[in-house]
Amino acid sequence: MFGLVVRFTCKDEDGADAFDQLVAETVSKIKTEEPGTLVYAVHKVDGQPLQRMFYELYRDQAAFDAHEKQPHTRRFLSAREELLASTEVDRLDLQTGKGTNG
Repeated sequence: MFGLVVRFTCKDEDGADAFDQLVAETVSKIKTEEPGTLVYAVHKVDGQPLQRMFYELYRDQAAFDAHEKQPHTRRFLSAREELLASTEVDRLDLQTGKGTNG
């Protein structure tokens, strides 16, 4: 299993609204077109209105690689840049947990 935690900070409130719309469009495609994407959870950060946290779990590295090649993902990666002030990515190596194979 392969995972990521990503923190996005939007430039401003209008950017956050546009980012949320872009995310909604992208996640709808992930749900229907990516069987190897096990969890793709998007969160607002309490007290930080411009921040969003993504928690992503993939069956394996190949599933993540397939996710990155999808047209909806490529569109998201391109369109998000003008909306964001920063992006922080942590790659995760699952050790143990509930609802996982670890």
